[in-house]
Amino acid sequence: MSLRHAVLGLLTVQPSTGYELTQRFDKSLANAWHASHSQIYPELAKLQDEGMVEVVGEGARRSRTWAVTDAGRDELRRFMTEAEPVRSQRNETAVRWFLVDLLEPADKRKALERELAFCEAELERLTAIAAAIDASEGPKRFRGTVDLGLRMTGVMRDWLQEQLSRA
Repeated sequence: MSLRHAVLGLLTVQPSTGYELTQRFDKSLANAWHASHSQIYPELAKLQDEGMVEVVGEGARRSRTWAVTDAGRDELRRFMTEAEPVRSQRNETAVRWFLVDLLEPADKRKALERELAFCEAELERLTAIAAAIDASEGPKRFRGTVDLGLRMTGVMRDWLQEQLSRA
């Protein structure tokens, strides 16, 4: 995933400060991409230099509110409709699950139980997000993605439970 396109997408939904973008990354894209302040601010500067975002407000302590421009919307559309995605990805969890059979039984159970606890907590978190989206006024943007996360996490939970029953 491209950081620049994630930033453009989030700004298309709502103009934001760099701080707000970081918070929205953590709440919406954390499963796909983590972006820190030190990554977002330089990306905003590059996007501004390229005419894809602009400052639409300034606040306390020199904070700036950024919005996507028409050129930024065009780039986001091109990215979504014309550019072939990079489908390879690094997934430490998948590596751990692949290697779990190398552990002694007690350690294997411990590792699987930790992963299961994470999945159960993630299901609670996603369920709360779904409820908040459902209760909100206006368009239910990204509800489908939350549903996908619920389904995928549910499948992972079920797999972990199966592995634990065999451990």
